[in-house]
Amino acid sequence: MLKTTLTHPDILRVIARAGHHAKILIADGNYPASTKRGPQAELISLNLSPGVVTVAQVLRALLSAVPVDRVNTMGIPPDDPYAKFGEPPAWAEYRSILDETGARADGGAPLALEPILKWDFYKQVESPDHVLTVQTADRALWANVLLTVGCRTD
Repeated sequence: MLKTTLTHPDILRVIARAGHHAKILIADGNYPASTKRGPQAELISLNLSPGVVTVAQVLRALLSAVPVDRVNTMGIPPDDPYAKFGEPPAWAEYRSILDETGARADGGAPLALEPILKWDFYKQVESPDHVLTVQTADRALWANVLLTVGCRTD
């Protein structure tokens, strides 16, 4: 019996093989997961129905199972119509999860949410380091999260 809160067998299989610097994308329901991913990344669809499962739920489960060095969100370009609304509400929830879980980078510093502008975010995802996309049905806008796997130190 597993002690981690993450129990999905295919996700566990992929992250067990992932090494330092591997990238895991938790995609919202609007993300083009079939076309914007790394050349060897696996796609696992958890989009059961609108709003089920959310990015925040997957983030919490992954943080229980894998060390993380970086947490990036898809940043909104200044000329995008959504930029006038400010920071997406989902980002506050992600920061809360990072605080609650005590997630820390390899150096011991608390993990911070770091936006990467949309087109650069896509480039990061399309890298050979991208090993997994978990497609959710999250309806929040700009809710994508890209995790960079850290090193296990215990």
